Amino acid sequence: MGEFSGKTVVVTGSSGIGLGAALHFAREGATVFACGNDPAHNAAARDAAGELPLTVAEVDVSDETQVEKWITGIGNARGSVDCLVNAAAIQTYGTTETTDIEHWNRVIGINLTSYFLTSHFAYPFMKAAGGGAIVHVSSVQGHANQNAVLAYATSKGAIHAMVRAQAVDAAKDNIRVNSISPGSVRTPLLEFAARTVVGETGDIEEAIAGFGAAHPIGRVGTVEETSALIAFLCSDKAGFCTGGDYLIDGGLTAGIGV
Repeated sequence: MGEFSGKTVVVTGSSGIGLGAALHFAREGATVFACGNDPAHNAAARDAAGELPLTVAEVDVSDETQVEKWITGIGNARGSVDCLVNAAAIQTYGTTETTDIEHWNRVIGINLTSYFLTSHFAYPFMKAAGGGAIVHVSSVQGHANQNAVLAYATSKGAIHAMVRAQAVDAAKDNIRVNSISPGSVRTPLLEFAARTVVGETGDIEEAIAGFGAAHPIGRVGTVEETSALIAFLCSDKAGFCTGGDYLIDGGLTAGIGV
């Protein structure tokens, strides 16, 4: 019997932090439903799950119709949605000058609008069950950011405002809402960022080591570490935690880079 035995947990993102969280909850006894829009990542997630109670669906989380069908199908079949974790995200690069509207809309759709959509459709099931917990995965780039990440940083900063608004509104229904803001964590998204830095022929391991060296703790984080924090925020232990953002960044935002 695990900490989340009997619970229904919904997770967006079938790789990286999302997959790590989904596996953590499944190992702790929850019945987990995850989704992603990349067939290869979805297949790898199913392989990683093995015999664990984890189902992976192909869903475009920026599409209202697909999200509604997915969430309501889970809620109706299970009778409740106890925890919702939004980790789906894409990393793109561009400035005010170079970002076009297609780029902007895609980032905001996946990184922000989807978090509203899943919350919206899960809410009635949480409310009917007497409460629940929502955790949105933001980023240190919602607090401070590097160059040329306009759309990404905007989406992550907006999550913090969404969390505050949702938490205030949902408290009456015993639904808690929080976010986490990771620094560099070893995920496919970080590997994409490293490849962007070094180019097609460069050494991404060297780049990732460089990312880690920028953190006072001296390394990048792991999905196991982010999963533990997400699970804590969804657990009864965090019953007085709502409306907050929790940094898990190896001290990155605590220092001054001079």
